[in-house]
Amino acid sequence: MRRPPPTPPTPRAVRRRTRPVRLAVVLLLGLLMALTTAPAGSATTTDTAPDTATAPADVRAAALPSSFQWSSSGQLISPKPDGSHNIVAVKDPTVVQHDGRWHVYMTTANTAGQWSLAHTSFTDWSQAAAAPHTYLDTNPDIGNRYAAAPQVFYFAPRDEWYLVYQTGLPSFSVNSDPGDPAGWSAPRNFQNSMPDIIRDNIGDGHWVDFWVICDDTMCYLYSSDDNGQLYRAETTIGEFPDGFRNTRIELQDANRYALFEGSAIYRVQDTDTYLLIIEAIGSDGRRYYRSFTSQGLGGQWQPLAASEANPFARANNTAFPGGAWTQDISHGELIRSGSDQTMTIDPCRLQLLYQGQDPGAGGDYSQLPWRLGLLTQTNPTC
Repeated sequence: MRRPPPTPPTPRAVRRRTRPVRLAVVLLLGLLMALTTAPAGSATTTDTAPDTATAPADVRAAALPSSFQWSSSGQLISPKPDGSHNIVAVKDPTVVQHDGRWHVYMTTANTAGQWSLAHTSFTDWSQAAAAPHTYLDTNPDIGNRYAAAPQVFYFAPRDEWYLVYQTGLPSFSVNSDPGDPAGWSAPRNFQNSMPDIIRDNIGDGHWVDFWVICDDTMCYLYSSDDNGQLYRAETTIGEFPDGFRNTRIELQDANRYALFEGSAIYRVQDTDTYLLIIEAIGSDGRRYYRSFTSQGLGGQWQPLAASEANPFARANNTAFPGGAWTQDISHGELIRSGSDQTMTIDPCRLQLLYQGQDPGAGGDYSQLPWRLGLLTQTNPTC
């Protein structure tokens, strides 16, 4: 891995826009006195943020802090090689809870540098280390193909489970039960070729890390290019999983390492706020997460915790009670409050299942000893 240049300056804070207030000019003293008590239900305006300490519970729950603090577990999920799988790394986890069990799908890398997928399941995180792994290349419909960077969710309009992953193109399989690795169908493509806008901007990067999220009417397919661009294609709920079109650049940065890969987008529960997290490579060569928010999926993304000094998740805002086993907070997924296509999270209890590695490791990227750990936010606002 090449050492990246320094991270660009922190984006300027977004100025709050306030609505203009028209002040009625009252000339008659009696009329002025009559107006000193506002009628019930009248609106007032303010240029200050709501007091979350006295706001209703749903407003308090919606708040995201401007900076984050985390505590990390030790290594929870590690490779489990067997006679036909010489696995050296597990990475890129996706996680969902269904029927009382946690289901984790992840990328695997073997000693030959080949990438595939695996599944593990357990009822409690204390069981994660001992839980067996099922390799998806044993499913004949998946087979011994290149497959990586999974995302799993339930698509309610079709009553189907989807496993999104990369096969060189953005692909997906369907299943009636996320706990049955043998039940995934043969992959189909969301898009059968690289859109021109990506081809024109990708440079020497790679088209990777596909992510699907839907609102009430549309579904969106996000992807990265390892070259400073985040892309978005769209289709309607009715057309999904077909019809992805209108690929556009959603975010870009002249420093390719500032918007590198591993994006994930979530709806903040009970709000119209969306949270985008994306993996970056810092000036020290270590991976970390930046974050942005938007009002609606069609809104403008604004930086939230988006710098090395104030990251979403990085070694410098993470405590390791059991010892600092990693300096990378890399490709992972927030624990969702549900399992469906809206990708909803509860901001009162943020947890991030992520990949980390021995800080002293080096060599070819496919041979780095990635393991999975769990971050828990320690400074929630509710």
